[in-house]
Amino acid sequence: MSNSSIETSSSISSLIEEFNIITHNLANISTSGYKRRCTAFSKALKAAQAGSNPQETITIDTVFDFSQGNLIRTDRKLDFALSGKGFFVIETPQGPLYTRDGAFMVNNNGQVVDTLGRLVAGSAGPISIPSDIDLSTLFVANDGTISAGDISIGKFKIVDFGEDTDKLDSVGEGCFAMTNQNITPTEAQKFSVKQGYQESSNVTMIEELVNMIMVSRLYEANIKAMSAKSEATSSLMSVAGA
Repeated sequence: MSNSSIETSSSISSLIEEFNIITHNLANISTSGYKRRCTAFSKALKAAQAGSNPQETITIDTVFDFSQGNLIRTDRKLDFALSGKGFFVIETPQGPLYTRDGAFMVNNNGQVVDTLGRLVAGSAGPISIPSDIDLSTLFVANDGTISAGDISIGKFKIVDFGEDTDKLDSVGEGCFAMTNQNITPTEAQKFSVKQGYQESSNVTMIEELVNMIMVSRLYEANIKAMSAKSEATSSLMSVAGA
């Protein structure tokens, strides 16, 4: 296979990957706290093919867009949204996970947990709500401090990774992990906890559909180019064998 055919095949594979990313984003448009995955491969490919070096090798990594989603009011006492930078911390046997999805519950032990029953970290350990406290009296301040009337309960542990946020890896269920052991989170500074709200997905349908159309057209163009090259090669071999 010629170098140009290999590059075209590689472009087709990358376009298929980008198409799958776009469909995954669209499937999670209603998922609280979801952060869209994105890649600029199709845009870079289109620019390269329109330039002086259409066979230029393009390699672009997939990254997460951690921009703020809209805050949706739910009035549920255990729904929390982060406005600004930062993540809630979820404790697991495999280590801490980080999420923007603040839809929490209380387990049978009175501990605040996520929807999968995993403990939500507080600044001084797990957050426990005494059984005699009515959840309707629960109040969470902007800094994450939790109280019920005059009773102090705890404070959410909110962390940030600064410029290293792009090194987080998705582990599903709206959570991320930091696999680089040399990077540790710091206490978040520029945030506000909003009780009775959920952060919506930051996926914009129109933008994703526009990207999908571009990827589809480039895919079709590359398939036609590969087919034309294959037919040209077959014709040359036929002539050579005549």
